[in-house]
This record gives sequence, structure tokens and C-alpha cells, in this order.
Amino acid sequence: MSTALKSIKSLAPLLDRVLVQRIKADTKTAGGIFLPDSAVKELNEAKVLAVGPGGVDKEGKRLPMGVKAGDKVLIPQYGGSPIKVGEDEYSLFRDHDILAKINE
Repeated sequence: MSTALKSIKSLAPLLDRVLVQRIKADTKTAGGIFLPDSAVKELNEAKVLAVGPGGVDKEGKRLPMGVKAGDKVLIPQYGGSPIKVGEDEYSLFRDHDILAKINE
């Protein structure tokens, strides 16, 4: 998906959408050896950058979101809506698609 955004900060998720950025895997081993991109697996961990206000139930009441900006979460390997701004890649997921919240 090509977007004309100049900054990801100008993107505000709607309803129960969550904007995340995958956490990049280390490209260097503990011994100091650099790994090629083909050998580095994509992590399922992401940082939440922004959340929507929440979905609406049948009675019109706003449902609370399960995560908030700044949380570290576990996301599915596939899915979401990819967004690319410059060289950076982001994804939009629905709140119920987030697998877990990582507490550190």
C-alpha cells in the first residue's frame, strides 16, 4: 500500500484499529558476527504506536481497547494492513487480532 504520508504521526487509527511497528531482530550474534538479511527471521513482537478509540457494541456503547500506545505486543506472523512511510514499515491490526501483551 503506497501512502502519501510524510510522517506516521499524522495517521490516527479509527474504531478498534491498532497501529504497530515490528521490532527488528538483532542482525549481530552474541559473538559479534553480523548476519545477512536472509538469515534473520522477522519477529512477531511489535510496539504499539497509536490506538483507535475502540469499537462500538450493538447498544452504541464504546468498547475499551486491550492495548495502549507504548505497549509491547505479540502479533500474528501474517495479516494486518501494511503501511510504508519512507523506508519504515508499519501495520494496522484490529484490537482482537493482537495475540498478547508483553509485560516486562
